[in-house]
Amino acid sequence: MRTIEIKLQEQGFLKVVGVDEAGRGPLAGPVVAAAVHILPTSFEAEIRDSKRLSPRKRELAYEEILGTCLVGVGLATVGEIDELNILQATFLAMKRALEALPKGPDFCLVDGQLEIPDLPWPQEAIIRGDNLSISIAAASIVAKVERDRLMDGYDEIYPLYNFGQNKGYATKEHRDIIKQYGRCPLHRGSFRLAGGL
Repeated sequence: MRTIEIKLQEQGFLKVVGVDEAGRGPLAGPVVAAAVHILPTSFEAEIRDSKRLSPRKRELAYEEILGTCLVGVGLATVGEIDELNILQATFLAMKRALEALPKGPDFCLVDGQLEIPDLPWPQEAIIRGDNLSISIAAASIVAKVERDRLMDGYDEIYPLYNFGQNKGYATKEHRDIIKQYGRCPLHRGSFRLAGGL
């Protein structure tokens, strides 16, 4: 998974940063992005697409990434998602993650099919990048763990919605709760459920 990074480094791009997000699809909560510049030559933890790791393996990988790599995290709030739309809010979170890095990148690898608009650094969008680039995979892990921890915190504020379990995604239980009790301030007004909710 280092092939892309190695090729870019051979071209003179020494600080290659992977960028990914978590939380584009949920009904509630922010979208969180991470930017990671891989420093170690190897990891003890398994670094791959966060969705393909168990929660325990994801946490182990997260801790190792934070301890050995340069990491930036950014988010876009529910209000920003509703105001801008989820795609533009995702770009905003990604820009904030890049700006949070200790040093700016030489080159950005972005998960997905779209590049981040108006970025001052060269970049490449890679479809299924979290399966092809170790930098993007690491970013996917950081973004996922950071967002899950936020949702666990929101679960204490809004226990009715079981955010600690569903993380804001449209599970049947979550949809049923919204139909019965309505939305809370964490729900995205721009997202609609079947039946007009």
